[in-house]
Amino acid sequence: MSPRRIGSLEVSVVGLGGNNFGTDFFGAGCDEREVDRIVHAALDAGINLFDTAEEYSITSFLGEGHSEELIGAALGRRRDEAIIATKFLNQSEADPDQRGAARIVAAVEASLRRLGTDRIDLYQQHQPDPATPVEEILEALDRLVRAGKVREVGCSNFSGKMLDDATETAARSSFSPYRSCQVQYSVLERPHEDVLGAVERNGMTVLAYFPLASGLLTGKYRRGEPPPPNARLGADAPVSTMLRQGIMARRPPLSDERLATVEQLSTFAEERGHSLLELAISWLASQPTVASVLTGVTKPEQVIANASAAGWRLTSEELAAVDAIVAQESEAP
Repeated sequence: MSPRRIGSLEVSVVGLGGNNFGTDFFGAGCDEREVDRIVHAALDAGINLFDTAEEYSITSFLGEGHSEELIGAALGRRRDEAIIATKFLNQSEADPDQRGAARIVAAVEASLRRLGTDRIDLYQQHQPDPATPVEEILEALDRLVRAGKVREVGCSNFSGKMLDDATETAARSSFSPYRSCQVQYSVLERPHEDVLGAVERNGMTVLAYFPLASGLLTGKYRRGEPPPPNARLGADAPVSTMLRQGIMARRPPLSDERLATVEQLSTFAEERGHSLLELAISWLASQPTVASVLTGVTKPEQVIANASAAGWRLTSEELAAVDAIVAQESEAP
């Protein structure tokens, strides 16, 4: 996989998301042994970007950061082969009154400890914080960069105006700017144009999450057939899993309209000798602002499949044809 850049960082075009790491009472998620296998399979397949967050923990009784702990332990001596990206909340459940710069400093120290590392390669603000001035947040992050605890900073779920304001503030005060923005992005669900426009004009890049639209773009869901057992969008999926899926979807994920679009996309890919999975990941890799496609997995085999799915170089005509298929759904009543 050809590497791409997030500021000074060189990252693989397919990344690994850690929101499935850890197990709950229903057995969902990945235990320590499985995470170890997944992480090493990713490194061996050329994936070097590992994205997690302080609140990623399948079970609340394990506390915040269980995903960070599992990733840090799995990387072990291979830490230097990886780009670790994690995220901080505006406030924590343990100390809800702690906000702003103090919250960021406390959060980074806790994440460093859980990850078992002396630096975080990409440290991201997980959500906008209307209660704290952007100057205070950027100043705190800049101090972490200068201290060597963080290499680059990014954000997630920002609007275009928020990105413009943050970039202007960073330039005015000579702070480290946001280099990346995480957004929900797939061939089916695309960010608002103002976000992508702001990313481009501010010299940022995109980290795309939910790239497979909760499994819709793997081909496992079909019209007229019940979802596979324990599928993320199935009726028997744990509530904690279902709540994380596609919360910004334009249409119900298993609606006839959505599944019809998926069928058309699958046919389009098969006619060109590719799979639906290859279309989903390669289409995102073809977008000029995308630095990495963050894929969530539960098995090493899925890591290998995702890593190899980014090789289709779609032509401009193919990209236009895909857009036309998705546009038909958008225009439907």
